[in-house]
Amino acid sequence: MSDGKEHHLADNGAGWRLALRRTLPQGARRGRPVLIIPGYQMNSSIFGYHPTGASIEDHLAARGLEVWSVDLRGQGASVRTWGGTKFGLPELAVEDVGTAIAYARAVAKSDTVDVIGCSLGTALTFAHVACVPDGRVAGVVAMGGVVTWGHVNRALRLVAHAPWAIAQLRMTGTRRLARAALPVVTRVAPKLLSLYLNVETTDTSPVDDLVATVEDPNPVINRQIARWLVKRELVIRRSREGVADVNVSRALAAMTMPFLCVSGRQDGVVPPQTSRLIYETIGSADRTLLEVGDATTPMAHADLFLARRAQELVFEPVAEWLLARAG
Repeated sequence: MSDGKEHHLADNGAGWRLALRRTLPQGARRGRPVLIIPGYQMNSSIFGYHPTGASIEDHLAARGLEVWSVDLRGQGASVRTWGGTKFGLPELAVEDVGTAIAYARAVAKSDTVDVIGCSLGTALTFAHVACVPDGRVAGVVAMGGVVTWGHVNRALRLVAHAPWAIAQLRMTGTRRLARAALPVVTRVAPKLLSLYLNVETTDTSPVDDLVATVEDPNPVINRQIARWLVKRELVIRRSREGVADVNVSRALAAMTMPFLCVSGRQDGVVPPQTSRLIYETIGSADRTLLEVGDATTPMAHADLFLARRAQELVFEPVAEWLLARAG
């Protein structure tokens, strides 16, 4: 624990022990605990790593915030005990996000937490709020987040045109493939990589560290994302008898917690037009839009966490926003 980090496991009640990493604040804790939720095909390692400077965990902790990062089931250091591997967005949003919130609150002795949702983690966060109205989420930061698909990039449009075929694709060894491909794509076709990461903005040389966040795709979630892309609105389908489906996109209008929307102007995975829809739709009177990136420092999806200037352009504005609403 000399690095100021603790490692925890929390039982989600569905046969998985979720891994949580707690980064202790420097000095007295300021504000509420902050929980970071990763997106699809990733784990939490990216939040504790930066190729050239302080990670988002360490930067926020240096400002006095207690930071928690979670690996949901099937991610990172989470452990399967008796649970199955066929799970989707409803299980992640209701059970796993709920477990992480409850655990962080209990250990930190806090009534509420602030949540940073990253990419799909934003959708899971708002889905949790929509499905669990007393979920104890005080404020939400969306980083490259999506709830309703406005603009969809060309690659994802292919999913929308052939959703059921794409949903059946199964792949293992994704991290190994990414490790082999990243140096080649960086050298030969950096513009292709720029949908996700810009070589002029982020140091891509520590390949093993960068791809450590990559996870294999989940066929169930593939199918649900394909349906989501076709319908554009996020609907959490509930399998239990008598429990109604929840349209998260439409539920945003009734949500009033403080909200910070962070997006990269050059993001090719979740374009800023799509991220901005959350800001434009949410019912909160306290909402802030932060769009970063320009021709000199393009900011795509992963650049939000890994760019050489991420501390200045992203982490510090997020810290200031959280501390200003500490109450």
